[in-house]
Amino acid sequence: MAYAKPYKGYVAGNIISNILYAFFGMLTMLVLMPMLQILFKVTDGQIPPKPQWTGWTHAKAYLEQWTAWKWADFTASHTVAQSLGMVIAMVLVVVFLKNLFGYLALVFGTILRNGILRDIRIDIYRKILRLPLSYFSDMRKGDVMARMTADVTEVQNTTMTVLEMIVRDPMTILFTVGAMWFLNPQLTLFIFFSVPVGGLIISLIGKKLKQSSLKVQKTHSRFMSLTEETLSGIKIIKGFNAEPLFKNKFRRVADELFRLSNRMLNRQNLASPLSEFLGVGIIAVIIAYGGHLVLVEKSLSAPVFITFIALAYNVLTPAKNIAKAGYAVRRGMASAQRVFEIMEADETIKDIPGAVEKKNFEKEIVLDDVYFRYEMDDVLRGVSFRVPKGSTVALVGQSGSGKTTVAHLLMRFYDVTGGRILLDGIDIRDIRKRDLRNLMAIVTQESILFNDTVRNNIALAKPDATDEEIIRAAKVANAHDFIMQLPQGYDTNIGDSGNKLSGGQKQRINIARAVLKNPPIMILDEATSALDTESERLVQDALDKLMENHTSVVIAHRLSTIKNAGLIVVMDKGKVKEAGTHAQLMKQKGIYHKLVMLQSFDADPES
Repeated sequence: MAYAKPYKGYVAGNIISNILYAFFGMLTMLVLMPMLQILFKVTDGQIPPKPQWTGWTHAKAYLEQWTAWKWADFTASHTVAQSLGMVIAMVLVVVFLKNLFGYLALVFGTILRNGILRDIRIDIYRKILRLPLSYFSDMRKGDVMARMTADVTEVQNTTMTVLEMIVRDPMTILFTVGAMWFLNPQLTLFIFFSVPVGGLIISLIGKKLKQSSLKVQKTHSRFMSLTEETLSGIKIIKGFNAEPLFKNKFRRVADELFRLSNRMLNRQNLASPLSEFLGVGIIAVIIAYGGHLVLVEKSLSAPVFITFIALAYNVLTPAKNIAKAGYAVRRGMASAQRVFEIMEADETIKDIPGAVEKKNFEKEIVLDDVYFRYEMDDVLRGVSFRVPKGSTVALVGQSGSGKTTVAHLLMRFYDVTGGRILLDGIDIRDIRKRDLRNLMAIVTQESILFNDTVRNNIALAKPDATDEEIIRAAKVANAHDFIMQLPQGYDTNIGDSGNKLSGGQKQRINIARAVLKNPPIMILDEATSALDTESERLVQDALDKLMENHTSVVIAHRLSTIKNAGLIVVMDKGKVKEAGTHAQLMKQKGIYHKLVMLQSFDADPES
């Protein structure tokens, strides 16, 4: 309902149009009665006296007498053909108005439905961009995609269903039952006694539909996740001859989706025939009782009885729609539950009220007794070191020692669980996220590129960059030459995740992106790991020049790239084990010395 608020004009238009659609739908059946009276020759040419209004207590009797008087007066002064033509014209006008308002209701509803769909998708996408990385560590990408597509579409469909269920169909039933009560209250009472029984039966059958639908949506998410993983890892699947393994996994998920979908849809499909059968059963009861009134008691005329039957049958379709809508709403509620699980997820990394605006980096970065725990595992344990402005600090250690976690904490992808990180003496949790990240650029070990042109991938850091700035950044990253050899140069589309480029080329575009941003703080997480020897040498030279005027935190496995760092921090199992310059650490003959020797690196401290 909150998403419908901006479209309140369309909601009102849809409601009014549906009410008029229901009203003229009832009239469509009611205007048949004069035609039947002509065909059955009920009128005898005698004009009854014009009725007199005697108050609201006799309003029903007055309306009946006035209608009979008006119709008798009309038929007395016109031929049968003229009277029949008049009735046909009335039927055509009423049917035209009914369908006109039905169309307008659909127009308003379509704009409303698609508007809500668009707004939910925009909000859920914005929410995804705001959620912390930890959320995506727990959530499969395919599951998120399923919620953004299939589940949101289901919510969209439910929106239209609800509008019809709460306005059009109930109003159709209300107007029609009102007309039936006007024609014969006794027969109408059968409706009131019979419909709740049918509704109870349908409700019992649909009771578990939401639960079944939720299972289907979860299985569909697994289906999407497995498909996404297959497409992402197709090289590994083929390289390890793992096609049979993934075929079997996919078959199991597809079979489960098949089984659950059949169970849900079969229960849903039962709504229409069951409601129709119950409706026809009600009609049969009405025919039995009404036939008795017409043929035996002769207290009801045949045209009135036939009109009543037509009106009663007119209730069947909206009643059947309400039954089906009940199923659709349950299914939509299951989808909405999954969509709003994302919308209501806790944004653990967010700006505090009154967060500090910070545009410049002036002194130093300090890690003060930093602890970080992911779920139940301690990743960092009391890490402390300083990064003075203009210096380069290198983090080294075996895989899993916590180096990349430090980089993520500096960028505030995660928040520390103990201790603090200070930027110029200010806790980074007190600084606006946007300002903090504007002061930094990160080049990750994994080359992250988008299905776009080379130019746009580099300009991600600075969308308003000129061609000259982009080319200058590419030259610093040693990427300009190979870019110019691409089919359309900087306007070449590099494919999904940059799969049209080699690993070294992708990494150099990543580096060019960071160069273009040109922030005061550079974070290089294995920035040269994907480069061949020649490219590594050229890019390392460029990075060395770049870092001369920047504060840099460098994470490296290749120790040859960080010999000249002002401070080398050696990490092991989340703790700082050693810290110093290359020469100092080599003299200690500790962990760093061992790592250097393992890489067959020149062990001379003066080298």
